[in-house]
Amino acid sequence: MGEITEIIALERQRARIEAKQYQAIAALAEQRDDVAEELALGLSITVHKAQRMVALSIMLAHRLPATFAAMRRGDIDSAKAAAIAEPTAWLSDEHVRQVDVLMAERLAGRNPGQLRRTVARVVHRVDPDGAAARAQARRRDRKVELLPGCDSMSTLVADLPVETASAAYTRVDRLARRLRGRDETRTLDQLRADVFADIILGSPGDASGAKAEIFVYVDAKTLAGADDQPAELAGYGPIPGWLARQIAYDPGSTWRRIVTDPLDGQPIDVGRQRYRPPASTDRFVRVRDRECRFPGCHRPAQLGDNDHHRPWGRHGRTDTDQLINYCRRHHRLKDKTGWRYDLDIETGVLTVTTPSGKRYRKAPARVSG
Repeated sequence: MGEITEIIALERQRARIEAKQYQAIAALAEQRDDVAEELALGLSITVHKAQRMVALSIMLAHRLPATFAAMRRGDIDSAKAAAIAEPTAWLSDEHVRQVDVLMAERLAGRNPGQLRRTVARVVHRVDPDGAAARAQARRRDRKVELLPGCDSMSTLVADLPVETASAAYTRVDRLARRLRGRDETRTLDQLRADVFADIILGSPGDASGAKAEIFVYVDAKTLAGADDQPAELAGYGPIPGWLARQIAYDPGSTWRRIVTDPLDGQPIDVGRQRYRPPASTDRFVRVRDRECRFPGCHRPAQLGDNDHHRPWGRHGRTDTDQLINYCRRHHRLKDKTGWRYDLDIETGVLTVTTPSGKRYRKAPARVSG
């Protein structure tokens, strides 16, 4: 336990040192416009990386004082600061100040991915019209890139609208899982890669027609057009109200629309006009949990495992109070020595205790951040 405490203390010290470095970069950037080029040389990094450092330093010094103060205290490092700064780069000074103040209360215990998702929700709250307009504009930037790699490998990257990318990945994952069996030697990652290539190239292995189901949570007022609050896409985060309505009313959609109560974010309808309602407790738990319940994990619940919190062999009940969703990795982690998962049945809060004795909590998902 002493070792992990020392590591955490060193991490806080590193963050404070980073803050001093970014303060110096910001001061230099006020005097010169070629700082990135010199940083690239002095730090032996790419110009692109140096440009990002300069942009972050300016944002922290001039537009995100509360975030910068947290960095100077050692509460967050540059990666977490960037997760806050980058989504706010296009906001007005007034909106950035609002985001900075609201995020100051939401830093504790969040990794960069969680911070990025949280700041996205806050941005949607303080600037809903701008967020909706930027979502429309970014769709015009969709593209596919081929990035050469090492050892005769390359990476194919598609920058797509979120609903298209999520549905495509889920379809690939579903088809890959169907191919697993006793005689299959390929890993799940290898299967996904091969299925993806088969689909793109139109190879015989393409099992067309498989339906990929994605969950979109939208409150009743927004769905009716009486409000324009952001909706929530499982595994991704907030999306504009206009996109949620477009998905919900698309007659050819493969998305499951989950209508939520505007007051508490709980499901009140599951798209009965186009899909059969959940006939099992298993489906209800996936809809309720939305994502893996492990702290920091956002893998969609429909790709994970529903687990008895109290093991079936120890009188665990198969009901909605006792079932909880984890991705496969965190489901398996639960049984490893030293790990403990405690679920508060009344509040739904999951507390994970690590082998070093550290505790991390995750509350049930809500639409609002």
